[in-house]
Amino acid sequence: MKTKSILLLFVVFSVIALSCNIPAISQLNNEDTIPEMEESLEQVQVTPTPKPLQTVVFPDEPPQADLITADDLMYQGAFRLPEASGGSDWDYSGHGLAYYPGGDPDGENDNYPGSLFGVGHDQQLFVSEISIPKPVVSKNLDDLNTATTLQPFQDITNGAITDNLALPRLGIEYLPAQGNQSGDKLYFCIGQHIQDFEPSHGWCDLNLSDPDSQGLWVFDGITNYASNDYIFEIPEEWANTISPGYRLASGRFREGVWGGGGPALFAYSPWQDGNPPQAGTTLNAVKPLLLYGIQEAGMPDIRFDDTMQMNGYQESDHWLGGAWLTKGERSAVVFTGTKAMGRSWYGYANGVIHEHDCAEQNPPTCPDPPEWPYDDRGYWAEDYQAQILFFNPYDLVKVANGEIESYEPQPYAALNIMNVLINPELNMEEYKRDLITSAAFDRERGYLYVMEKLADEYRSVVHVWKIEAQ
Repeated sequence: MKTKSILLLFVVFSVIALSCNIPAISQLNNEDTIPEMEESLEQVQVTPTPKPLQTVVFPDEPPQADLITADDLMYQGAFRLPEASGGSDWDYSGHGLAYYPGGDPDGENDNYPGSLFGVGHDQQLFVSEISIPKPVVSKNLDDLNTATTLQPFQDITNGAITDNLALPRLGIEYLPAQGNQSGDKLYFCIGQHIQDFEPSHGWCDLNLSDPDSQGLWVFDGITNYASNDYIFEIPEEWANTISPGYRLASGRFREGVWGGGGPALFAYSPWQDGNPPQAGTTLNAVKPLLLYGIQEAGMPDIRFDDTMQMNGYQESDHWLGGAWLTKGERSAVVFTGTKAMGRSWYGYANGVIHEHDCAEQNPPTCPDPPEWPYDDRGYWAEDYQAQILFFNPYDLVKVANGEIESYEPQPYAALNIMNVLINPELNMEEYKRDLITSAAFDRERGYLYVMEKLADEYRSVVHVWKIEAQ
């Protein structure tokens, strides 16, 4: 049964060795029950971090006239996901979402044409194509329309998702045929909790029953901790300002301190390295757009300090989706996820701190893990908020062209969307550790689709916004 507690709980499974670079935090008494957590948290001393983003728009950095603002996003409502198909389902879903303008040609005339490709259960990561029903503004699930299955769940990775992957993830995006490709493609990237420079990117055809998967490839010199969680389209006019043909953006925010001090993003163009590139190919057509730190040669961790962090960065943030929004002459790059608020620590869900060097003490001072479901060690925070972050695309182009450092761009807005969520609580017993996850964008009509995790019992729900900027 789902429970409510004093704190919204959030965990990142951590199997990182204690020798990793974890910020030092003062030891807290080994309290291991939720009722005792409020008192225990008063003893937590954490390394200072910048003030979290809590306003819609920063007053000292007003958006330019050609930027899409948070106020331009008009909420349209939500819809439910369909039943199981093809040997998988939408339980614990949310790792990937992509809009396909040519989907569902025989669907209802409800002003929501096209379809969505989405990633299902997080232990299988199969992909299904669904229709887009008209969203409804209601928190009563019975009021919401339900999508229909257009293509049942299939593995699009040619068996690359296996039981050997720890906490796997799969990002996806649709793009029309590029270069000499034979047809439109779904692009994907595969990640897991601990990795360094493994091949992780690929593409496949839109026919899920015969996807003809190609890959995997690896970004040249870029750690997986910064490259392989989300993928989204770069509009052609913006790609031309970066480098012609660089139509895809891929990146990752690795919780903790391994992937830098904020979400990472790279422009890439795999068809420039082959059609398709052979499995194992190192992709050279890659340009940084955003990286809060420095990638040192051969190092799996991104090196950074306080001067290279995104404003409001906390180790227990989770940015899991993104989109390059455009509407007329306006634009924005957005990231979707769960923002850590207030105090944060490394340790356990009930507030128990786990010092980074506790095993090296004589005698060791590491606390005993609490009982399930609070026994997973990771990065935690006092509170959480579902947010959409807004970045200026011009700043990212400057990074790509070498005019500014990759850690200089800062978000100009943060939209708090807690008020529209159907189930705005994290829940350890149900393994709900994220509020919102992936995003997809219908560029022609200006619809932004965002997944809310475990909102319909174990299934996700899809929320919809429309850009009203002129």
